[in-house]
Amino acid sequence: MVEQTELNTDLDRARLAMTQGGDAARLRFYERLADSHLIVALEREPIGDNISPELFETGDGRFVLVFDREERLVQFTGKVTPYAGLTGRVLMQMLGGQGIGLALNPEVAESSILIPAQAIDWLNKTLAQAPDRVTARVIACSPPLDMSAALYRAIAAKLANAPGLADAAWLVEASYDDGGKGRLLGFVGAHPGAEAALAKATAEALIFAGAESGAESKEDSGGLDVGFFAPTDPLVSDMVRVGRKIEIPKAPAKNPEKRAAPGSDPDKPPILR
Repeated sequence: MVEQTELNTDLDRARLAMTQGGDAARLRFYERLADSHLIVALEREPIGDNISPELFETGDGRFVLVFDREERLVQFTGKVTPYAGLTGRVLMQMLGGQGIGLALNPEVAESSILIPAQAIDWLNKTLAQAPDRVTARVIACSPPLDMSAALYRAIAAKLANAPGLADAAWLVEASYDDGGKGRLLGFVGAHPGAEAALAKATAEALIFAGAESGAESKEDSGGLDVGFFAPTDPLVSDMVRVGRKIEIPKAPAKNPEKRAAPGSDPDKPPILR
């Protein structure tokens, strides 16, 4: 039986909703898992970028032990255990194709669940989707049309996990120089090199927003273009005037003397041993 704790996390709530809901709730749980910072139990302390996760053997296969709070790791092991902090996204990229699943918060929380290797591979494939590049130039902006609350929430949640990658983002209806129109998420003052990550986060938001709003909703069935604009671009004033702003948190102050933990750089995941 799961021992109750005083903690009530996003994954706890998403797991409970998944047990009571359908496909949409299941996708929301996996979205939370990918975005969460996870504590991965290790056999030994990391050596450089090499980590050796503790594996949990069951009749259904091998699972990496992961927790969404350090307290839950200690509660499960009953001792001081070496660990690495990774996002769910990075961890699943490491495990993809290796036949290893995730044992999340086993026996210590409402979110306790065994996620099989097949689900890890499916989620990796889903998260790998990216928006198509467009070459048309934006010539005018108007207020966003057919913008569901589900889509706005999904984008806002994604960008809340992207501190410092851009100054702000604006949802607008864009008119292009080729005569076309479409919904546009315009990023202003994107950090150099952050464009791909922001575009990918937007693509994921569109996927999970469609799940939340349901198949009967038409608002999120179409695409969402992504554009990047310098703060001095004349179009920015139009976006500010007619668009719907989505805040992006500022980057936290860095401690230059502290060595980066394994997995903290999504472009340089640790090596699984």
